[in-house]
Amino acid sequence: MKRLLIGLAAATAFSSPAPAEMLDLEKDELTFGFIKLTDMAPLAVAYEQGYFLDEGLFVTLEAQANWKVLLDGVIDGQLDGAHMLAGQPLAATIGFGTEAHIITPFSMDLNGNGITVSNEIWEQMLPHIPKLDDGRPQHPISAEALKPVVEDYKAQGKPFNMGMVFPVSTHNYELRYWLAAGGLHPGYYSPENISGQINADVLLSVTPPPQMPATLEAGTIYGYCVGEPWNQQAVFKGIGVPVITDYQLWKNNPEKVFGITAEFAEENPNTTLAVTKALIRAAMWLDANDNANRPEAVEILSRPEYVGADAEVIANSMTGFFEFEKGDKRDIPDFNVFFRYNATYPFYSDAVWYLTQMRRWGQISEPRPDSWYDEVARSVYKPEIYLEAARMLVDEGLADEEDFPWDSDGYKAPTPAGDIIDGIAYDGRTPNAYLDSLPIGLKGEQVVVGTDVEG
Repeated sequence: MKRLLIGLAAATAFSSPAPAEMLDLEKDELTFGFIKLTDMAPLAVAYEQGYFLDEGLFVTLEAQANWKVLLDGVIDGQLDGAHMLAGQPLAATIGFGTEAHIITPFSMDLNGNGITVSNEIWEQMLPHIPKLDDGRPQHPISAEALKPVVEDYKAQGKPFNMGMVFPVSTHNYELRYWLAAGGLHPGYYSPENISGQINADVLLSVTPPPQMPATLEAGTIYGYCVGEPWNQQAVFKGIGVPVITDYQLWKNNPEKVFGITAEFAEENPNTTLAVTKALIRAAMWLDANDNANRPEAVEILSRPEYVGADAEVIANSMTGFFEFEKGDKRDIPDFNVFFRYNATYPFYSDAVWYLTQMRRWGQISEPRPDSWYDEVARSVYKPEIYLEAARMLVDEGLADEEDFPWDSDGYKAPTPAGDIIDGIAYDGRTPNAYLDSLPIGLKGEQVVVGTDVEG
C-alpha cells in the first residue's frame, strides 16, 4: 500500500504545488474512518487530489458500519481520526455515553441534512400545507402540518415512529427542533432512561444512514432525518418525500467535524497540522469557482469505496438544487457548503449549540452555568490548530489571507430569528438565555425525574 501511495505522490507532484516547507511528521501512515454520506467529501477529495500526499501523509480511508463503531475505533486507536457527528466529541468529552477526550481542529461542512416522511404520511400532511400559486407546497414546511397526523395516530393508539442516526447526532437535534417548533414533543432523556422517549408525542430511534430508505419502505418508521444522499434516495425510489432541509430549518448550521483524540493531537502536533492543512485544501476545492468542481466530486463520491450511491442521486444535492418530489426541484445552492462562510473554522458557538440541545432534551441532566458551556467548547473545538494550519497554507501560496477569520474570538455573530424555523434567535454567548427562550424543553433548574419535569 505504501509503495502504491508513493507512486501516486510522484504522479501528482506535477499537478499539485509542493508545500514550501514539509513538516517533521511524528506519524505519516494514518487510517481515517467515515460513514457513507456526501459530507465525508473533504476526506475523499484530500485523498484523490493528492493533498494528503503533498503533506507527506500516507492515508487509508475506511468506511465504518455505524457511528458507535467509528467512535470506538478512534478511541481505541484502530482509527487515527474520523469524519464525526459534531455531537460525538462533545458528548464523549463530557461523559455522555462513551467517555474520552476527543477534539476537533476542523469543521467539515454546513447544512447537508433533510427530513423525509413516507408517501402515506405526506398525503395526510398535504391538506395542512399552504400552496404556491402553481399548486406546489410552500416551503419551508412546518411540523405544524404533521401535528394533526400524529394526533390522529395517538387517538388510534398507534405510536408514531421516526428515525435519526445517533443520540448525539445533528439529525437527532434537528428533527427534535423541527418537531418542537411545530408543537410536537420529541421526548426527554434522563440518567435512568436513555431512550429519549419520555413524554414523547413522536418516538425517535436510531437507524444507520444507508438503511433509512429501506426502513421507511418497510413501514418500521414513518419518517427520518438523515444526511445525503439518503433523502434524495427516497425520492428516486418513490417511497418518500423530503419536507424540509436543514438549510431551511437553520440557515448555514454546522454539521460534521473531523475528530481525533486529545492524546493523538498532543503526541502528533505536526501530523495534526498536516492533516488539517490537507482538509482545508479539500474544502477549498469543493467550493471553488461557485462549485465548479462539484460534478467531479459527485463522481468521486459515487464510487463504492466512498458513498456508493448513484451519481444522479448524489448530484441532486451536491450541485445546488434539491428535489422534494419527482419533478419538484428547487434551487438550494448552499445545501452543501464545505468552505465558504468560514465553514471549516471550528467555532465555539457551534459547539455550544450542540450542548444546549443536549441540555434541552435531558442528555445533560443538570443545569450548568454559561461559563461551563464555554469551557467545554474550548476543550473540544481547537481553532488555534486550524488557524496555524491556515497560516501555513497562506504562506505557501495555497490559500488567500482574506478567507480565514484571524481575529475571531471563536463565537459567530448571533443567528437572526429569520434564519431559524421557529423564529427564535441563537447567541452562543448566552446559552441559558437561549434555552429559556425555547417553548418546549428543559430550562433553568429543571430536571427530569421519572416521567415528570421538576424545578
